[in-house]
Amino acid sequence: MYSLSAPRERQLLWLLALTQFTVIMDFMVMMPLGPQIMHAFHITPAAFAAAVSAYSWCSGLSGLFAATYIDRFDRRKLLLTVYALFAVSNLACAFASSYPLLLAARAFAGLTGGILGSIIMAIVGDLIPVARRGAASGTIMTAFSIAAIAGVPAGVILGAHFSWAAPFVLLVVLSVLVWFGCSRILPSLDQHLSQRPAPLSQVLPELYRLFANRRHLNAFALTFMVMVSHMLVIPFISPTLVANHGIAPAQLSWLYMAGGAATFFTSRAVGKLSDRYGKHRVFRIVVLLSMLPVLFVTHLPDVSLAVMLVFFPIFMVAMSGRFVPMQALLTTVPQPQQRGAFLSANSALQALGMGCGAWIGGLMLSIGPAGQIEGYGVVGWVAVAIAVCAIVWVGRVTSAGDHPASRPPVGGEAMSEM
Repeated sequence: MYSLSAPRERQLLWLLALTQFTVIMDFMVMMPLGPQIMHAFHITPAAFAAAVSAYSWCSGLSGLFAATYIDRFDRRKLLLTVYALFAVSNLACAFASSYPLLLAARAFAGLTGGILGSIIMAIVGDLIPVARRGAASGTIMTAFSIAAIAGVPAGVILGAHFSWAAPFVLLVVLSVLVWFGCSRILPSLDQHLSQRPAPLSQVLPELYRLFANRRHLNAFALTFMVMVSHMLVIPFISPTLVANHGIAPAQLSWLYMAGGAATFFTSRAVGKLSDRYGKHRVFRIVVLLSMLPVLFVTHLPDVSLAVMLVFFPIFMVAMSGRFVPMQALLTTVPQPQQRGAFLSANSALQALGMGCGAWIGGLMLSIGPAGQIEGYGVVGWVAVAIAVCAIVWVGRVTSAGDHPASRPPVGGEAMSEM
């Protein structure tokens, strides 16, 4: 087990959170920039949706492919290499002069972004003891809050005052700064290479064995269910608020800033609770508590913006809180030498779940005669039903150390999750 001083551990966790922030902002900022991008390239909404989807699907494919090689490299070198390519992809987005070039740049950004998330969580699993891993995951999850509070609003403002490309230039600058920080703080992480990796001829069989492991499959199924339930609702909140409740698009930034500010503080608190009371228990409680806000937002009555400013932080806290104990639990599922591959495959399932959730949710909605969005209430009930399945299913997700077959023999070399 690696050993870091407490100050250096905190610095590293926040640098990893900032790395995750740039990846999340890169994905999230595309959607509010839709009008400017469609005008700049003279494309239809369907073509713009293809550019958004290119990121998600390429992210999933790259994460799945990375499961075959991520544990073959020093994690520090791999993070710095892939993160540099991520910065290049955003530079390509900023200077894309045609729609095909933009589409290719977004696909490239997805290929790099899909790998970074799994590398980050593998580093957390390598460096942070299990007893503190929930709190560490909560720190990483604050990246979502920072993206909601500062990243997306800043991108929208830059896009409105300069051009649609300005947010991607900002992402390049931020990525370069974070890259230099990681290069100075992150130690070499190659202890998992003490066992000689299998030859390339065994790569695909290794991937098959990764998915053939029942403990892994149970964890992958949980990830997929939670992401589908999440994305059934999230992408359609803003369109519904604008079309059905008359909230101006400019006012939406205040809602997301308020929600992001709340989750900034609660993510770490939920992580500490999962360390103290158990990751399974806290996951079940948070998912159960999230059902009421989901049903409220999908059956929203006519309320004022002030009421929404009070409610939306509650909704965001409940929704984001589900991921903290789940992520901490997932780091304990694989053996240490398989952790990177497992988390890469899990990131691919996350992207697939996101795409499927948004796609299914869109199929369930329709536009009414007055331009209002119909069917959102049914979407909410389906999301709650899937969340109930996740509450039941999480009991099947167990740590590697909970299985006698996965433990080293007495007198043999111990592999500790610590």
